[in-house]
Amino acid sequence: MRGILMKQPLFGKTLEELKVVVSHLGLPGFTAGQIAGWLYNKQVGTFDEMTNLSKKARFLLNEQFSMGVSQPVKVQVSSDGTKKYLFGTESGKFIETAMIPEEERITVCVSSQVGCKMGCLFCMTGKQGFQGQLSAGEIVNQIRSIEEAGQISNVVYMGMGEPFDNLPEVLKSLEILTASWGYAMSPRRITVSTIGIIPGMITFLEQSEAHLAVSLHTPFDEERKMLMPVQVAYPIGEVVREIRKWDFSHQRRVSFEYIVFGDLNDSERHIRELARLLNGLSCRINLIRFHPIPGTPLQAASDESLYRFKERLNEKGILTTIRASRGQDIYAACGLLSTRELLKKEQQ
Repeated sequence: MRGILMKQPLFGKTLEELKVVVSHLGLPGFTAGQIAGWLYNKQVGTFDEMTNLSKKARFLLNEQFSMGVSQPVKVQVSSDGTKKYLFGTESGKFIETAMIPEEERITVCVSSQVGCKMGCLFCMTGKQGFQGQLSAGEIVNQIRSIEEAGQISNVVYMGMGEPFDNLPEVLKSLEILTASWGYAMSPRRITVSTIGIIPGMITFLEQSEAHLAVSLHTPFDEERKMLMPVQVAYPIGEVVREIRKWDFSHQRRVSFEYIVFGDLNDSERHIRELARLLNGLSCRINLIRFHPIPGTPLQAASDESLYRFKERLNEKGILTTIRASRGQDIYAACGLLSTRELLKKEQQ
């Protein structure tokens, strides 16, 4: 028996890609802009709702394409208002999306991969291993298909996966989010986080105006190799040297994410080395509480140590803040909920 040919999803295509589609279908060129408007501005669920398209156009789209949008399979709500959305993938795996409400904004944390190959010691997603890339449509669908769609003020690529290990699709998703024919978000409302893959970081800085966040966690090479194997290929010193070539003195920002572990990376020695490493760079450090995960020897730092570390870094002239912990009662830390669902599925 011949397999069923899967229709190609239309959601997640850029305007240029939509122009290729309408050309292939023999439709007028302006149809591409109309389709983009329906997909990203009006966010319709079917091709038949695209009422300013000809009947022929709608027939051809139905015949050859799928919409390519999906709803979350599970939603968990924290006592602090944070939500964790779980989306299924075609491979039967799961990705996570976090919605974080604050007084004047709603931030959505999106995933860029299914699992992750980077193997960071402190990351539950890394323990899943790499299970696949997300398409631009699957990335943007996390913004389109949650209950808060239309209210979102900020987007952070800090969910499952390493964005610069899926650079082409991440850049396409950023284009859809920021283009006038797409969601028309300001790139200053978007932050992309990386563990420091330099070639991808350079391309991102060249092609996008979104903010950059770099996972640092320790300024010392040997410690960082233990925490993050990527340090072997892309040492943090080289990452920071590359960042210094770019202008972050105005609206575009660079920040460094720093998980504070007990008795590991919060000493006076670390403070001095961070001050040396980041000296003169316009940036901030975001300190993050560590919430222990299964299978790692790392421990959380005390609140006293965390606040002392913050004050000493500020005294050294490095703007340093502590990120509030959110959604701990719903497995909001990246990778926990999807791992739990995978284990449940395997046991069924």
